[in-house]
Amino acid sequence: MTDAKKTVMPAYVVDKAEGASRLADLQKNLRAEREEAALKALPTPCYVVDEAKLLNNLRLLQHMQRESGAHILLAQKCFSMFRLYPLMGEYLAGTTASGIYEARLGHEEMGKENHVFAPAFKEQDMQELVQICDHIIFNSFAQFEKHKAACAQAGVSVGIRVNPECSTQEGEHAIYDPCAYGSRLGVTLANFPEVLPLEIEGLHFHTLCEQNSDDLLTTWKAFEAKFSKYFKQLKWLNLGGGHHITRSDYDVEALIDLVKYIRATYHVEVYLEPGEAVALNAGYLVTEVLDIVHNGLDILILDASAACHMPDVLEMPYRPPLRGGYEANEKQYKYRLSSMTCLAGDVIGDYSFDKEIKVGDKLIFEDMAIYSMVKNNTFNGIPLPDIVLLHKDGTTELVRRFGYEDFKGRLS
Repeated sequence: MTDAKKTVMPAYVVDKAEGASRLADLQKNLRAEREEAALKALPTPCYVVDEAKLLNNLRLLQHMQRESGAHILLAQKCFSMFRLYPLMGEYLAGTTASGIYEARLGHEEMGKENHVFAPAFKEQDMQELVQICDHIIFNSFAQFEKHKAACAQAGVSVGIRVNPECSTQEGEHAIYDPCAYGSRLGVTLANFPEVLPLEIEGLHFHTLCEQNSDDLLTTWKAFEAKFSKYFKQLKWLNLGGGHHITRSDYDVEALIDLVKYIRATYHVEVYLEPGEAVALNAGYLVTEVLDIVHNGLDILILDASAACHMPDVLEMPYRPPLRGGYEANEKQYKYRLSSMTCLAGDVIGDYSFDKEIKVGDKLIFEDMAIYSMVKNNTFNGIPLPDIVLLHKDGTTELVRRFGYEDFKGRLS
């Protein structure tokens, strides 16, 4: 027996392929250099949303919708830059809200499917919600009974949020676990009636936080085992948010398969409400080093603040990715990054760098589109960052500038 003949590519073909690869790398590096130069030229602090990266996320979500038949809604509690709603509306089915203002924003700025859930609703808000929302999801049967007449009169589809009592959160994410003991979010099976009221057309659960499809499958199995006896009456199921669909290691095919199974088995529409997946890794926070102080280690004083501009750093907590920054002891130059507020604990984290950092340098935090603009504040009278859109062609557009009158207006 002889070895199979090996195919040898002609030298000129190899050279051409290698040349094309090198050219692509050079172009990619050039784009990256131009992008960084554009970002560092901006006044600070400023949030920057990267249109090209946002589009990459939207295209993947649109693919998932087409393949599975799911409806993907933007969870506005995570990202609500309405300047981009017309663009996002080209790819997503609509929006979901956590209250009257978000519901109004989704209705006015995207104008597609508009859903809302809250632990409780005020009667005066419900009068408007039933006019602008397609689905209203209640957190208890008492809330449903209180508002069902208004929903029925307006023809709104009504759902109940359930607690499947299946926790997939671990460690520091426990604060975000709706299935934890004593959780106020969702109705447990023990508190369900034997027969659902006829007006209820859907069930909703939301138990995930930055998780993959395996945790969704675990939750689905528990949800299906406990609540499937009610499915024959329903028109839709809402699997909530926390799905990191656009993360590089997310198993998109498993999610598609699950949605297909649900739709084929129970003949219902399926909704997903990711927020982070829409704008994951699609934004930056650009900041300037104002001073360097020394107390056991070098401490950078920035014009960006964890407490004011990226509250999740303190609330979750987590260490935000920093372009050109490494783990604290990985590189030669180590610094603690802090802010110009008077809060002693307003510390972003410890990082190390290949080169010495100097006053006036610009630093770029990454993955800052999500849970940043929606949660920022003006503690200590610290100005909010500008909002800038980085277009696909590399140009930048100032979308929002925060001034003294905006700050004063928050307090009047």
